Amino acid sequence: MSIKILFICLGNICRSPMAEALFQKHLQEAGVENKISVDSAGLGDWHAGSPPHEGTIDVLEQHGIAAGTGTARVVEAGEEADYIVAMDDQNLEMLQDFHVSTKDGRIWKLLDFHPDRRKEDVPDPYFDNNFGHVFELINTSTFHLLQWIREQENV
Repeated sequence: MSIKILFICLGNICRSPMAEALFQKHLQEAGVENKISVDSAGLGDWHAGSPPHEGTIDVLEQHGIAAGTGTARVVEAGEEADYIVAMDDQNLEMLQDFHVSTKDGRIWKLLDFHPDRRKEDVPDPYFDNNFGHVFELINTSTFHLLQWIREQENV
């Protein structure tokens, strides 16, 4: 049975699809892509059905990473995952309305796994276009998140 990771951001076109793509890359590099699955979703339907933001696609491609073929979707009420990881405090607050559930009842913030940026929010590049900075934050955090999950799950 696969361990499910779900990344959440506001619209599912910038941060969470970037986290999904980077986490997938880390899974493949670690050789555990058959044991852990990853998905992403947003909290609003503004971009539902749209591809990732071109800034997300561009920064991923600059690093040799495919953005995938997924389109933005809204998290479903009652959706379940072993680990749900949000990008910021606003996401955490909004997620309460969706009654999502995790294995231990906890929803994490991605930067809680960054060695130097714990308790901070991943800024939304939709508003400031700083996709390079966000890429670095997410890349580092998803790498450490995977290491932590592998320890928790003995994978």
